Amino acid sequence: MKILITAELPFDVEAYLKGNEVDYNKGKPLSPKELMKRAKDVDAVISMLSDKIDKDFLASCENLKVVANYAVGYNNIDVQTATEKGVVVCNTPDVLTQTTAELGFTLMMAAARRLPQSEQFTRNKKFKGWKPDLFLGMDLFGKTIGIFGFGRIGQAVAKMASGFNMNIVYNSRSKKTQAELLTGATKVSFEDMVRKSDFVVITAPATEETKHKFTLETFKQMKSSAVVVNIGRGEIIKEKDLVTALQNNMIFSAGLDVYEFEPKIDEGLFKLDNVVLAPHIGSGSYATREAMAKLCCDSVLKVYKGETPKNIV
Repeated sequence: MKILITAELPFDVEAYLKGNEVDYNKGKPLSPKELMKRAKDVDAVISMLSDKIDKDFLASCENLKVVANYAVGYNNIDVQTATEKGVVVCNTPDVLTQTTAELGFTLMMAAARRLPQSEQFTRNKKFKGWKPDLFLGMDLFGKTIGIFGFGRIGQAVAKMASGFNMNIVYNSRSKKTQAELLTGATKVSFEDMVRKSDFVVITAPATEETKHKFTLETFKQMKSSAVVVNIGRGEIIKEKDLVTALQNNMIFSAGLDVYEFEPKIDEGLFKLDNVVLAPHIGSGSYATREAMAKLCCDSVLKVYKGETPKNIV
């Protein structure tokens, strides 16, 4: 089997896939043209979220049987066209749930307690002793958290929030009865969630329905003390509107791991000290990234053997 792996992974995939012909890109990211050229005769592609697996790409790969996306999201892949061509598309659910939820909580706490500003203040040797009003922030304990998108990651965030005795509300397309029983969460309307929440954590996927769900009008409805965190998809927030909201103290702060035009980030965000910025590292732990790589490899091998992976999208 011929396999293209489009980026270097933190796992010995070559040993794991021994006996197969592996084209392993360990250099710079492949351009769409380079990607298409190297994938022309392969049976399988292990792709990154940044790889565009569109109609043109799929049309150029006559032997392609499976695309294993090294992410839980797959909005970089034309799944409909792939399905029509008989190409199986897999992702990496479950293995990154806890790790991504942990980063969401990390961003929430860092933004609430102004950790980046205070760390830089201390690093710049400006700390001259304790003061009553130095870098005051927001408490989490007992506050209301609103979770937009209540899938695996959203539910994991809710479980963590219960440890802080937080009042948990969520907004999603469907009611999650079992998750409500486990976490004490309550489903509310989008409007109620943004109005009542002290913390809003976005964990939803990118869809036509969720694109630009958070705009200036949304931020105007929020508490001025609210903290917004996005570990879902960047395009859910209209980034320029978030900049305006932060500049004008419509909300207290934000924590972002994903961006609307990733990897490009609105220049306005760099000038603000009330936003915490992370470079899309939601699943970025050693164990999780290795588990994701193994899952991609296993998916490819199963499809080639005529078996059906559990993680088909």
